[in-house]
Amino acid sequence: MKKIKNIILIIAIVAIGGGLWWWWQHEKQYPSTDDAYLQAHILTIASQVGGHIAEVAVQENQQVEKGALLVQIDTAILEAALTTAQAQYELAQQNAGASGSNVSAATAGLASARAALAEAEMDYDRNERLFKLGDVAQAALDQAITARDQAKANVSAAEASLAAARNQAGAPGEDNASVRAALGALTAAEINLENARIAAPADGWVANINLRPGQVVASGQPLFSLVEAGDWWVDANFKETDLPRIRPGQPVTLSLDMYPGVVLKGEVQSIGAGSGAVFSLLPPQNATGNWVKVTQRFPVRIKLESKPDDPALQLRVGASVTATIDTTAGVAAK
Repeated sequence: MKKIKNIILIIAIVAIGGGLWWWWQHEKQYPSTDDAYLQAHILTIASQVGGHIAEVAVQENQQVEKGALLVQIDTAILEAALTTAQAQYELAQQNAGASGSNVSAATAGLASARAALAEAEMDYDRNERLFKLGDVAQAALDQAITARDQAKANVSAAEASLAAARNQAGAPGEDNASVRAALGALTAAEINLENARIAAPADGWVANINLRPGQVVASGQPLFSLVEAGDWWVDANFKETDLPRIRPGQPVTLSLDMYPGVVLKGEVQSIGAGSGAVFSLLPPQNATGNWVKVTQRFPVRIKLESKPDDPALQLRVGASVTATIDTTAGVAAK
């Protein structure tokens, strides 16, 4: 009887040891963690213009498609600003045209002054020759000199007027600085009017919305969030002792706590460069006499490669996940 008990004890010890060995090997090859959470891109929807909200076209948790209307801001003030900008642009074009006409007039005035100077110089030369011959009096020569000097002064004045007209006019047509400034203001007014219609930048679900028609919002004010329906991933925190066997590209089995029995597939995408403690608001300071060694955890990003077959099982950001990595896949380190 005692011999039988010893045999049973030995068998039990072997079974327990074998079970522990199998569990240790399994855990070594298939590291797992329940410190993992489902993630997606969350966009903050903000207003690029200020004003009264005329329409709220969505509600909390509503699914929307890219380009769909989310919020419409009243456009009365923006339309008035656009009309003003259009008028200022047209006025700038008119002023540029008038300045061009002034340049043309100043150019013509300079040409006329130069012609008058040439004529006055010819008259002076003729009177000077006649005076030397004694055919004209000194008064006639003095009058010719005065006319020549006046013509020179008129040319100088015409040149100054032309330079001033050119400086005031600037570049011609659409290259004119005033016209370009007015065109920029007009373009900004058109963009502001377009931004009064806030559309969905991507497919997803509306979250954290609390808006009502008539509410006043400011430019740049965050209004609500949009959870994108595109890329989903899991941020899983694994023990540092598991990292030597984890490589990008290895397959991952994912179980969601919110949907028992539903198993999803994933793939290791990257391994964090630092532990979660390092990037915390108050990193731990271990330079003390009572330091206790704690196994650190490092974030591993897992790309979600499948979604629930049932459309009713909607994925939700922040859901708890259990991630198990198959390190036997033999993926080379990247």
